[in-house]
Amino acid sequence: MTKTEVKNRIDKLKNQLWEADNAYYVLDKPVISDAGYDSLKNELKLLENQYPEFITSDSPTQRVGGKALGKFEKIKHKVAKYSFDDVFSWDEVLEFDARVKRFLKLPEDKDLEYICELKIDGLNMTFIYQKGILQKAITRGDGIVGEDVTHTVRTIKTAPLKLFENVDVEVGGEVYMPIKSFEKLNENSSVKFANPRNAAAGTIRQLDPKIADSRDLAVFFYSVYSSDKKFKTHFESLEYLKQLGFRVDKDIIKIKNIQEVKNFFEKADSLRKKLDFEIDGIVIKVNNLELQQKLDRTARHARWACAYKFAAEQATTIVEDIQVQIGRTGVLTPVAHLRSVQLAGSIVSRATLHNEDEIKRLGIKIGDTVILQKAGDIIPDVVEVLVKMRAGKEKIFYMPDKCPVCGSEVIRKSGEAAHRCSNLNCYAQYKEKLCHFVSRKTFNIDGLGPKVIDQLLSASLIKDAADIFTLEKKDLEPLERFAAKAADNLINAIEKAKKITLEKFIFALGILHVGEETSILLAQNVISNFQFPISNKNFIKIMQNLNLEELNNIEGVGEVVAESIVNYFNNKNNINFINKLFKNGVIIQETRNKKQETNKNFNNRNFVLTGSLESMSRDQAKDRIRKLGGQISSAVSKNTDFVIAGKDPGSKYNKAEKLNIKIINEKEFLEMVK
Repeated sequence: MTKTEVKNRIDKLKNQLWEADNAYYVLDKPVISDAGYDSLKNELKLLENQYPEFITSDSPTQRVGGKALGKFEKIKHKVAKYSFDDVFSWDEVLEFDARVKRFLKLPEDKDLEYICELKIDGLNMTFIYQKGILQKAITRGDGIVGEDVTHTVRTIKTAPLKLFENVDVEVGGEVYMPIKSFEKLNENSSVKFANPRNAAAGTIRQLDPKIADSRDLAVFFYSVYSSDKKFKTHFESLEYLKQLGFRVDKDIIKIKNIQEVKNFFEKADSLRKKLDFEIDGIVIKVNNLELQQKLDRTARHARWACAYKFAAEQATTIVEDIQVQIGRTGVLTPVAHLRSVQLAGSIVSRATLHNEDEIKRLGIKIGDTVILQKAGDIIPDVVEVLVKMRAGKEKIFYMPDKCPVCGSEVIRKSGEAAHRCSNLNCYAQYKEKLCHFVSRKTFNIDGLGPKVIDQLLSASLIKDAADIFTLEKKDLEPLERFAAKAADNLINAIEKAKKITLEKFIFALGILHVGEETSILLAQNVISNFQFPISNKNFIKIMQNLNLEELNNIEGVGEVVAESIVNYFNNKNNINFINKLFKNGVIIQETRNKKQETNKNFNNRNFVLTGSLESMSRDQAKDRIRKLGGQISSAVSKNTDFVIAGKDPGSKYNKAEKLNIKIINEKEFLEMVK
């Protein structure tokens, strides 16, 4: 970018952030997620660090918060409330520790004692007690001046109205809304809050305390200031809070050195789904209060603490281009090519835009700044366009009229969202079908990836997937990157792949609308008709005898899928292809889909998996469930019997809780399969 473009980008970022600040702090109507806000602010920090001449005093990076809400009385904090600097990686935590030691002129290898706390995603507030009686409760505001919300705070049962001692103290606490209270509020309210933090913010600023009382807020306390009481460490002050009758989080710990932070962070990450409140990381604080005073603060944050945040589930980035991919069924899928950004622990540079309707719904243009999130636990998705970030150079994207690969006409059938290439012999479709055919969930031919498939097609060594099983070592050796050993390895992998289970064989055929789970259901319902090894004539005869009524009676197979299956097995070209596969040595071997190993815990029960498992892959877990008579679904519904939750479960976990579906962890799942 030129300096002019950099300045324009900085101005856009500042305006967007200040609008978000105003909406959150003044209007109490958040317009952007916390993760999205953090991402924009981090980009602004980077640009200002690179171009310090563009830093201005009104930049959101130069001050802590926004204005106090005007409808409540403004009160100045005795002790100014400063933010903690955010870090997102272990290297940044180690740098924080090194920075603290440099400032204190301590040796790099000297251990410093820290306090680790859960970073509760709530509202930072001040509570003033005189002679042990609650007098004032003040919001954070801009860190210097907050607003008096005592009338709503008095309804919080975990905020003591009277202490065990008649003392004058000013304490800090985090007000939050428990997850169950949040879900209850959204179920019974016409106004839906985005998350518990927003709900807590809206509740604490209610004029009528009866409304706040009905919403069941809670608070944890974490700091205390007293002119009469002196402490040597932060941990001592926490013990004093408990002594006075304040609620302090039981998970706060004292650690001997920075290396122990990693264990606490991992523990906090594993606790996330078990807690009755939301956390977005941990807080690391120097324990020694004398050292805290020496470290003091910068203009923006305390030097003696930092917030180590979990990987963001949302982030902002720029759409640099939109390109179209052609799938194995001819569907054109628009894909956003993005400026690389870290999201939920990985670098993301592309996101699917699904179809033309989704592009119109989002109103997305090439050059837009967008908010990304991980959808379905894995896939990055664009959830919002920040239209006020536009500079006027953004371009509208149009779905092509011609296939970008073969130039054939693109069609969109009435009632369908998908655009398709009309050429069934399109190279892109052909290649994708081949890639699907050899993939891990079908024939699983190790070493036969997209680049090798390109080579085989270019050299005219294969015309269709069945030709793969006729390849010989001498065919491969002349190809680039194919030494004798590589050729041997691929030929051995092809030979091994000739034996395949019925469900994987059906899935490999690439029947329109028939995915992995449908292939398994179909195999389970026809397998009893076969004798093994299955002959090509027997397979074709049985599959051609399937009618629409029979297929519709299979749970999980609808009319559209049933029609597609019937059409496939009555197509002459498809039958010729199947015959060729058998002729070239493919053998459908007997599987355990006859449910020989049924288990009463699994038989005819529906399972959904979310998160990652430690003892096995999710595919291995699915196979085990199926062999024991269970069924797998990709989405949680009222028909789901169990949700198996591994590490970092996604939205399926929350939906299961809402529907009161039994959630089991990996240990409980392993007990079930015994």
